[in-house]
Amino acid sequence: MVSIPQVAKVLRTVLTTTANRAARATRFVQRRSKLSGAKFVQTLVFGWLANPAATYEELAQTAATLGVRISPQGLEQRFTETAAQCLERVLQAAVQQVIAAAPVAIPLLQRFTAVYIQDSTQVQLPAVLAPLWAGSGGGAHATDSTAALKLQVRLDLKHGRLDGPFLQAGRASDRTSPTQHAPLPAGSLRLADLGYFALDVLQTITQQQAYWLTRLMAGTQVVDAHGQTLDVARCLAAYGPAVIDLPVCLGVHHRLPARLIAVRVSQEVANQRRRALHAEARRRGQAVSAERLRLADWTLFCTNVPPARLSAEEVLVVARVRWQVELVFKVWKSAGHLAHSRSAQPWRVLCEVYAKLLGLLVQHWVLVSSLWAYPDRSAWKAAQTLRKHALHLASAFATGLSALGAALAIVQRTLAAGCRLNKRKKVPSTFQLLLAVTEEKLA
Repeated sequence: MVSIPQVAKVLRTVLTTTANRAARATRFVQRRSKLSGAKFVQTLVFGWLANPAATYEELAQTAATLGVRISPQGLEQRFTETAAQCLERVLQAAVQQVIAAAPVAIPLLQRFTAVYIQDSTQVQLPAVLAPLWAGSGGGAHATDSTAALKLQVRLDLKHGRLDGPFLQAGRASDRTSPTQHAPLPAGSLRLADLGYFALDVLQTITQQQAYWLTRLMAGTQVVDAHGQTLDVARCLAAYGPAVIDLPVCLGVHHRLPARLIAVRVSQEVANQRRRALHAEARRRGQAVSAERLRLADWTLFCTNVPPARLSAEEVLVVARVRWQVELVFKVWKSAGHLAHSRSAQPWRVLCEVYAKLLGLLVQHWVLVSSLWAYPDRSAWKAAQTLRKHALHLASAFATGLSALGAALAIVQRTLAAGCRLNKRKKVPSTFQLLLAVTEEKLA
């Protein structure tokens, strides 16, 4: 698994060798310049990692830390279309790097070779960038901008490996994500929301001897053990309040073997769901099907994980870990200010998004190499702590590989000392719930 020297080597390769090659390939740097492609990329990555709202003056100070003297005005002039192309190339190279840690100490997750969560988030962009990254806006009921960037990721919760972010136009369907058809190792588990629901994909995962866990898509035909089509809502109504676990098959043609796991929700939650369904239908100018309204009484999951590996109760707990990727996005957007810029200049905004994504990848790599083995790690606290060390890392970056390794080792010790979650009694965190399932079984 990854070590600090390995992380240091990856950082040096991506932010130096790769950045200089990208600058030449995109013609961002056409002649010998004090602000090389590497120094430009490093300035933005470490400058915005230290302060996501950094001004040109602060970025110029970061450049000075890296040994480059440039005025704020001179730096501002470098935010061009070719600069954005250069940064995008570096980002594309960075996401190919594999940074993974020893397995996190959660027995429930260790029943699988890996636990993948895939999801996406969007960043709105200036409308003039719509030809490059088209959003879904423009209609009468548009809620998104006419230009937006969709970020597709797949996170292995067991080892910390992050695949992506892969860039797509905001209007792209999640089902076209590069992660949608990425092969899975045998014995691994994939969790994804309904945006990725496709029986062909679930069938392929089964054929790869891997596992999947998903909510049930409304309208999916469910067949019982006798080959009869189920009216799911009517069938479930015959059961009591206990968790229901039924062997079924999914799809008219696929007949994909699965378990249907259901738990009845409170009347208050069911009513909230129905109100949300009606509101979404009004927004789209459509009617809500009677089936969806009846199924609002239930939380429904389907999986091909056998009961011997995960009980129905354990399925309900494991399903909650899908929200861990939402916490990644929260750290990116709230702590990293990914969707915010001090500027309205389109190429500056796009450069900022790419550079911040590179910085957030660096942040994730450091987190994986420092904290991933701890179930109670806090990515939010780690982001705040790393911000304080960003210019220290930049200074070490300018010195050499050994100095960068030493600086990363200091950051590692600092993160391990204080970036942990406190246990909660009233509303237990996800790691507490995952550990509690195993502890209950042992008791």
